[in-house]
Amino acid sequence: QVQLVESGGGLVQPGGSLRLSCAASGSIFSRYAMGWYRQAPGKQRELVARITRGGGGNTNYADSVKGRFTISRDNAKNTVYLQMNSLKPEDTAVYYCNAYPAVTLWGQGTQVTVSS
Repeated sequence: QVQLVESGGGLVQPGGSLRLSCAASGSIFSRYAMGWYRQAPGKQRELVARITRGGGGNTNYADSVKGRFTISRDNAKNTVYLQMNSLKPEDTAVYYCNAYPAVTLWGQGTQVTVSS
């Protein structure tokens, strides 16, 4: 059974940085591209970044985070990361990882709150 465990969230001031991690069990990493998604209160879950499988690691970002967020993956550790810089209050959300497109049950996510 595939499990996704996100970590690294927290409270940060505007302009600050956080690095999220997602550890996945099972064969998800070897079979799928991976993505980071987020869901803000009262809004639908949205994709913020994705990365192809394998060593190439081609990436794609939502316009709202382009130039501020960086997604990466360590296939040996079955882990995907999201480095978030220059955080804004509108980045406040619960962040989740999953395959892209999403193929399995969602994990618990990790809360990111950007506030002064």
